[in-house]
Amino acid sequence: MRDDHLVGEGRLFQPDVMLPAQYFSVLRKRAPQGPEYMLVIAMLQDAVECLQKYRFSTDEVGQELYESAREWVASEDRKWPFSFENICGVLNLSPEYLRRGLAAWGPVTDDQRRTAKVVPFKMPRQTADAAEPSVATAKAS
Repeated sequence: MRDDHLVGEGRLFQPDVMLPAQYFSVLRKRAPQGPEYMLVIAMLQDAVECLQKYRFSTDEVGQELYESAREWVASEDRKWPFSFENICGVLNLSPEYLRRGLAAWGPVTDDQRRTAKVVPFKMPRQTADAAEPSVATAKAS
């Protein structure tokens, strides 16, 4: 038997409307290790990394990524399922507390952007005890 009544009334192609509370109720389980939970964590992590990496960016793409992340964090919108407020709700974090911490980095002026320097990371030297034998001494043995 065909279900023509679904197609005839136009219900087949109607979007599924879901409230953020309905979507995130799936994530509020006792063992939040599912893929949805990991996606929420990845979104917050990406925003924080964009705020850190591109704070002093001089190119247009980096500045756009920084501004986009800053606007997302500053938004108090709860209508969108992946808004900052809803993400913090799922992770049981205080959005105001996170905003204060992220705002400490604050927006950057053009002067700060021009004078910012990248400091290279240097690996600590190994001591003689921890050093691995060189190739020359290994061949000699």
